[in-house]
Amino acid sequence: MFGWREVYGGRTPPPGQVVAPDERLSWPRMAGLGAQHVVAMFGATFVFPIVMGLNPQLAIMMSGVATICFLLIVKGVVPSYLGTSASFVSAVAAIRAQGGDSAQVTGAILVAGLVLALVGLLIHLLGFRVLHAVLPPVVTGAVVMLIGFNLAPVVASVYWPQDQWVALVTMVFVIVVAVAARGFVGRIAIFLGLIFGYLLSWLLDRVAGPITSVLPGASGPTSHDRVDWSGVAAAPWVGFPPHTTTGADGNEVAGWHTPAFSFAFILLVLPAVVALIAENAGHVKAVAEMTGRDLNPVMGKAIGADGVATMLASSVGGSPTTTYAENIGVMAATRIYSTAAYFIAAIVAILFGFSPKFGAIISATPGGVLGGITVVLYGMIGLLGAKIWKENGVDFGNPINLVPLAAGIIIAIGDTSLVFSPTFQLSGIALGTIVTIAGYHLARWLAPEHLREQQRLERPYPGVGLSPAEQRGAADA
Repeated sequence: MFGWREVYGGRTPPPGQVVAPDERLSWPRMAGLGAQHVVAMFGATFVFPIVMGLNPQLAIMMSGVATICFLLIVKGVVPSYLGTSASFVSAVAAIRAQGGDSAQVTGAILVAGLVLALVGLLIHLLGFRVLHAVLPPVVTGAVVMLIGFNLAPVVASVYWPQDQWVALVTMVFVIVVAVAARGFVGRIAIFLGLIFGYLLSWLLDRVAGPITSVLPGASGPTSHDRVDWSGVAAAPWVGFPPHTTTGADGNEVAGWHTPAFSFAFILLVLPAVVALIAENAGHVKAVAEMTGRDLNPVMGKAIGADGVATMLASSVGGSPTTTYAENIGVMAATRIYSTAAYFIAAIVAILFGFSPKFGAIISATPGGVLGGITVVLYGMIGLLGAKIWKENGVDFGNPINLVPLAAGIIIAIGDTSLVFSPTFQLSGIALGTIVTIAGYHLARWLAPEHLREQQRLERPYPGVGLSPAEQRGAADA
């Protein structure tokens, strides 16, 4: 796995040529490619921990550790970078709303990672087609959609009111860059929006002075600067991420910690496993198409490796991980699939994780900036569910698909609750996911044969779980 063969004399390959996962260019060139991968994953890997209330410095460090773990498990066959996952954001927001702390958040995520690892093992033993039987695209699309759209109240009640005008301008900036910019710049629109909003907030502090708004955890509006760097000044340049503590205002300051476990909170995050399965499968499929290799035999390993990496990261208080589309995009642009670049990127990320001052700067991102970013980000997460439906030809003229999903999505978005006792209830994403999955399979069992036959015409994860020859046949069809 570490014996990369140097190709093209170590120089940049000719146009149209590729560098395979087990090949490499000269080490200086590979270092430059590794740096590109760090830039690609940097924005989202920092934004999501901030939104979840976890430590971004620890997140960047553990993303490097998780990536190395992933590459070792798949034996370097699947080139991928593992950054912070967005699939858990909504569930974590629900845990925070119910008074949960960071230890309980990472404890729930650790259990979700264990479940994902077990699912990956099951897929590896039984084959990928077993996944379609339990979680077909119509179901995974619905779960991804309800996870994203459930977050709308967080934007409306927490981030946006902190500075509505900065939020609005940042949102417009992200939209313009994502749509108008070409190539790699468009792919990192969220990260550029964070930088733009940060600078805009700093400038407004100097020109317009403090703003009066309600900060998270405060009982009422206060006058404050948009950018508060008091924690940055106290942070050292070099050091390990701090331990989780309580600040002078009584609020938690997230750092490294050991997880704590709550059954109710675990139920809230388990639906994210469904989203991660669909996401990982899609990413492995994309890598297989780019590299021209049959990655079906390692599909289960890749999904399981993500679960193990999530367990590893959350065991010390880090954020959950997933394979990153941004880095797959870099591969597609460069046509260089060498895993050597990913090992280099992982090492660079770990080194970045040893700068508390850098982490403190990111943690000081103003709420208005997060409002502008998350209003786009959460909507994009939700619409990825619709993308899954479209790509797999889901027919909503069929009541098997329409009725149970309609109920589950509205339950999740409306944060509807089902109270079992004073100490236990199901609500929001957890209840919506249960209704979606159980309702779908019940509908299939009760439906007449002609509706079930109509559903068989849908495309089951096209190209995934098929050999290259079968993939070509499916494409021809």
